[in-house]
Amino acid sequence: MYSQKLLRRTLLQTALGGGAFFLLPGIARAAGGAAGDAEQAAFSFELLTERARELAQQAYQPPEIEEASILEEVDYDRHNEIRFRKDRALWGDGTASSQARFFFPGRYFKQPVHLYALDGGMATEIPFSLDLFDIPSDNPARRLSKTEGFAGFSVMDAETERDWMAFLGASYWRTSGYSGQFGLSARGLAIDTAIPDGPEEFPLFTHFWLEPETESGMTTYALLDSPRATGAYRIVSRRGEGVVQEITARIFMRDPVERLGIAPLTSMYWFGKNTPHVAPDWRPEVHDSDGLEILTHTGERIWRPLNNPPHTMANTFTAPSVKGFGLMQRERNFEQYQDDGVFYEKRASAWIAPSEDWGDGAVTLVELSTDDEIHDNIVAFWQPAAPARRGDEYELSYTLSWLKDGPLTGTTGQFAAVRIGAGGVPGQPRPQETVKIVCDFTPWSLGSDDKPHLNITASRGVISNDAVYPIVGSQSWRAMFDLGFGGPEELVARDDSPIDLRVFVAKAEDAVTETLLLQLFPAQLRALLSRRP
Repeated sequence: MYSQKLLRRTLLQTALGGGAFFLLPGIARAAGGAAGDAEQAAFSFELLTERARELAQQAYQPPEIEEASILEEVDYDRHNEIRFRKDRALWGDGTASSQARFFFPGRYFKQPVHLYALDGGMATEIPFSLDLFDIPSDNPARRLSKTEGFAGFSVMDAETERDWMAFLGASYWRTSGYSGQFGLSARGLAIDTAIPDGPEEFPLFTHFWLEPETESGMTTYALLDSPRATGAYRIVSRRGEGVVQEITARIFMRDPVERLGIAPLTSMYWFGKNTPHVAPDWRPEVHDSDGLEILTHTGERIWRPLNNPPHTMANTFTAPSVKGFGLMQRERNFEQYQDDGVFYEKRASAWIAPSEDWGDGAVTLVELSTDDEIHDNIVAFWQPAAPARRGDEYELSYTLSWLKDGPLTGTTGQFAAVRIGAGGVPGQPRPQETVKIVCDFTPWSLGSDDKPHLNITASRGVISNDAVYPIVGSQSWRAMFDLGFGGPEELVARDDSPIDLRVFVAKAEDAVTETLLLQLFPAQLRALLSRRP
């Protein structure tokens, strides 16, 4: 399968998209001075929508980047020397619950982003100025004289001055979730992620309009532009036990797109309980998310542990009228990470819940091979069943929740851990090419006395030694089985296609757990088994 690099978290700011810089009708850009001195003009989401629609009917215009050679000199180290002046924050006068601070452009974020402040339906542009930043005298950034846009912005709590949301790079944004720890990212739109003919296209938010909330959040409007799509976005963000965002996306297609990704999420998965053999690291687990969760229109709950595959994989899970999906972090025990620097156990889960019926489509999961935690190698999004055509329009609304635990409740048992080891029975000769898969899960609502059993479907291989029982001294239960994946030697050597497993625990004919989907690779399983002395 085609392998391509995904956006790297260390290069989140890289030039990944482009946009034409223009003005909405009636919104004039300020020639200079403070935001309060600039011209004001009426703004509404409907005006923004019309501009996005008009743009889609015009040829794409790549951005003209002023002073690109100087920006190239503002590398990672020189950029870190630049500090935004706290006394210049938007809404720094305490009139709102949050303040906005701005990111300086540089080598990895050359495309200028224009920012506007909203007040009573009137928009005022915030002009870029070196005076907004403390810049060392020998920093090349001091030579900029024509740059007219920022790289993005962050949003701070007015009382604690801790940031809780940031927009930076392409159409990406992140929040601090429920714990104050930034982890996975959301973005406005994904275009042709991991398709064989590639490459992926990264749309860019070119303009933002920021509107303060007096209680706990902020409303963000954004204009999206790219060679094959434009869009108008409204993101209403509120804080409580986590961050909950109500999002409306109005998308207009300039040209056809084979794989259109709606409400995309991006995360990092290096290794976990099911894949300890893929990394030499000293820590037990390293990931921002450990699984994809889906709620189908029939009410079935699906749990798919993430992989670090040997090559790029794109899996689609048919999900017409999907009720929700998300990249989740279920493991919350520090002992399972042992990292007191980045605290992976505090990373938020992100759950997408459509506000209306999205129709026919699928949830797509893209997993890239990685050898370090600095790489964002996981993408999940909803994909319409029909390819996007020139002139197509989409309006989709959804809630994006950055929480500790998934919002789904009920009596269905939930898988908490999947571990893989050598198959067979202790004290007896171990079978070749056989692994044991151990799945711990929370109990279901006890109703009948029927003995629980495993329901397992495998795309290939032989299932044996299955069992379900309560874990002694624990509230959890355990299901385990052996998978024999060997075969004629000449075929085994050539075939590393994945083995797909579908597993759930049942009592009589009724499922009492969510459905567990596993994808295993024979080469990785052999590597695991080869570690035996």
